[in-house]
Amino acid sequence: QSLLCHLLSSSKWESNEAETSTFISTLGYTSADYYCHLVKNMVFSLVTELRGNQFNGLNIQGRVSASRVNAVSLFCLPLITLPDLTPLLETLLLYHGGASKEILSSEFLEAVNEAFLKKKISLPESAIFSLWLRHLPSLEKATLYLLDQLVSIQLNSLEEVACVIKDSLLPQAASHPAIFRIVNEIFKNALLETDGTPEVMTAIQVFTQLFLQAHQNENKQHKFPLKAYFPRHHQPLVTALLRCPFELPTTQWSQHLKHISDMLKALVEDTNISSLADLFEIWFLVARFGEWLDIAAEQLLKAAVEPDALLWLLAFYYCPQNENQQRTQTMVEAQTVYNHLMMLFSCTVLSVKDLEAAVHSIMDIEQCCNQHLITHLLTNFLLFSSGGHMIAQEFIYHITETTDTSKEVCSLLIRTAYRINRNGEENQRTVKLLNELLQKLTLKV
Repeated sequence: QSLLCHLLSSSKWESNEAETSTFISTLGYTSADYYCHLVKNMVFSLVTELRGNQFNGLNIQGRVSASRVNAVSLFCLPLITLPDLTPLLETLLLYHGGASKEILSSEFLEAVNEAFLKKKISLPESAIFSLWLRHLPSLEKATLYLLDQLVSIQLNSLEEVACVIKDSLLPQAASHPAIFRIVNEIFKNALLETDGTPEVMTAIQVFTQLFLQAHQNENKQHKFPLKAYFPRHHQPLVTALLRCPFELPTTQWSQHLKHISDMLKALVEDTNISSLADLFEIWFLVARFGEWLDIAAEQLLKAAVEPDALLWLLAFYYCPQNENQQRTQTMVEAQTVYNHLMMLFSCTVLSVKDLEAAVHSIMDIEQCCNQHLITHLLTNFLLFSSGGHMIAQEFIYHITETTDTSKEVCSLLIRTAYRINRNGEENQRTVKLLNELLQKLTLKV
């Protein structure tokens, strides 16, 4: 029966569906069984042909012509989502055959990418990475699809954000520098087009963390040096930013941040920074490692530190341009608010009126960069000071109503909760307050 089915599949009867069905029925097969076996046999045959036969120790893969491989890829188009076809899809995506030009049809590559993005097929990571390396439009579409998911879906925690990003396979694929640089450019343009919206900025920062984890887990034999991903940047600064905060004792965080701030300040004030584009590249490098910036704002309030270096780091992040000495003015205003908060930090009993002076600082400031910086400091004050806990809910509601910073504050709280959950050493009272604030703000946003 199996032999006759095989003979039938290549005979003239194959073109006559009525005769074929009658013959299959006579053999005792159903049409579903027949076509299922037919597809499996064809897939096995094609996979064997593409992978090459070992004949007397000689691999004859090169004998498969480019036109033949292209034809096979076109043959797959109507069957992309068929599970039995998976081995053939994988073999095609990993096949190169020594040709200088792409031999798989672009329609096939686009169809596989589309099916993968919509979870209609499951393929090994190596096959997906090969797809993105050999077909740039598919990589671009995958990155934009991820950004669209993250912006359009209501995500209430960075654990959810991390899960969606990791599930896309892009952080793992970015272990190849060529993929990393393309994704990096798309993220950069998305950030510019959305005017630095918190959702996009947070997504970029979480992506960077997951990329570093994937790179760390990469087989040493195939691992690229980190310089390959940031070739145009000041390498000592890159090295400092790449350090995971939890690899260092918390007692060393302030010193490490001062080191980053000093290097950055020297770099930014260098006369070689001749254009806004150069300045943006430096800013974007720092911004994608936003966890260090959040820690800097916390350290200003929680640790005994010299504030100048950490305030300068935050001032640069929120106000990178220095036209008309804007950053100098930012520093003066931030220092004023910081001093005000430090005077209140040890108070166990506070009222909303006690913080109104700082709020008025925001209301009086025209520079939005200062509003963001001071909002950051105020939010941390409420989280980490004893008196701040008592008025946090009332004050957060007040500040988000008067300055329209709901999304910004919500993003900051989500990032703080994510870091505390990973570290697992924060005061439980702070954790409880964070959850309560997030619950109310998420509904509001």
